[in-house]
Amino acid sequence: MVIAGGVALNSVVNGRLLRDTRFKNIYVMPGAGDNGTCIGAAYYLYNGILQNSKRAHHDNAFIGTEYPNDHIQTVLDECKLNYYKSAHVCKDTAKLLYKGKIVGWFQGRMEFGPRSLGNRSILANPTINEMKDKINAEVKHREPYRPFAPSILSEKCSEYFDIDVASPFMLKVCDVKEDKQHIIPAITHVDGTARLQTVHSNTNSRYYELIEEFGKLSGVPVILNTSFNIMGESIVENPIAAIHCFFSTGLDSLVIGDYIINKNDNTFTNEGTLSC
Repeated sequence: MVIAGGVALNSVVNGRLLRDTRFKNIYVMPGAGDNGTCIGAAYYLYNGILQNSKRAHHDNAFIGTEYPNDHIQTVLDECKLNYYKSAHVCKDTAKLLYKGKIVGWFQGRMEFGPRSLGNRSILANPTINEMKDKINAEVKHREPYRPFAPSILSEKCSEYFDIDVASPFMLKVCDVKEDKQHIIPAITHVDGTARLQTVHSNTNSRYYELIEEFGKLSGVPVILNTSFNIMGESIVENPIAAIHCFFSTGLDSLVIGDYIINKNDNTFTNEGTLSC
């Protein structure tokens, strides 16, 4: 089943359609609202007007702007910020998350659509019970009842969530398995559900590696993921916007490309690597 339009962004309905109908899977493109019209128009021209029969399954939302490390370093130097260039950014970031830090994660090409899918995201440890309230109050500045989404390695999905299809664009709500709800309380909604994102190594290898490294430390291959912005503002698109959001909120760390900035200067040892 393929659905589109703004209504297709209702992930609760999408989950119900998957559970309560005979459809085995549902496809919703990440930009299902008005911003997806440009892709639909191009696709109509390619297939309908030019009569090209070749079709492609769209499973990669990372088509936006990308900023290389040299550009990021120039911005950081111009802003006169203290930073550390990590040789193992996923391992170092996983250690920050494991220690309970809230991290702004700015990597690669920006996602297409309204959901942050691991390139312009705020990340945290989902196993810490009070983490949801902390992010809502100190970072997002929004109502305390608002939930956060889990990102999980695609291969581990069935161990934690009652769903047997992929959800790469965070557009399906499913049940968190009862025996896992106490393990990942920060992403389990009051009704026992979660708006799931399955992360695949072939479409976002760096985010996949980060979750994998966090799983090695915590035993849980799941990360809390929310959009890199505060309520009422756009998702950050460029390094300056990321830096501004970092310093105007309760974020603990900013990981931007291979560079790590921390509000606590004692986070790093003298050797320049994280201690766990």
